[in-house]
Amino acid sequence: QVQLVESGGGLVQAGDSLRLSCAASGRTFSTYFMAWFRQTPGEEREFVAAITWNGGETVYTDSVKGRFTISRDKGKNTAYLQMNGLRPEDTAVYYCAATSSSYAVRLSRNYDYWGQGTQVTVSS
Repeated sequence: QVQLVESGGGLVQAGDSLRLSCAASGRTFSTYFMAWFRQTPGEEREFVAAITWNGGETVYTDSVKGRFTISRDKGKNTAYLQMNGLRPEDTAVYYCAATSSSYAVRLSRNYDYWGQGTQVTVSS
């Protein structure tokens, strides 16, 4: 089992920055990918970014490339999502997720563990 706890969401204005954190505990050594997804009411959960826990390789969805940066601190068992140049369309509940699988990184059904989510609201 892996437990994930997100923090760092909030209400900001367009153009502002936020950093989300995801603290992991439990059997983290089995984790291959850590990822961030987001979801708005009535919509499916959307892939945002992922990072390999050991190698630090990253993957992003096109809409956040150049604005968001995913990183991890293995010593602190924590993943981060630095979000710069926020836009109103980035408003969503952001979820941290973990999987031991090494494929299909963008598919939410491939992730075994999820945090409770943190709200990010960007006003125009």
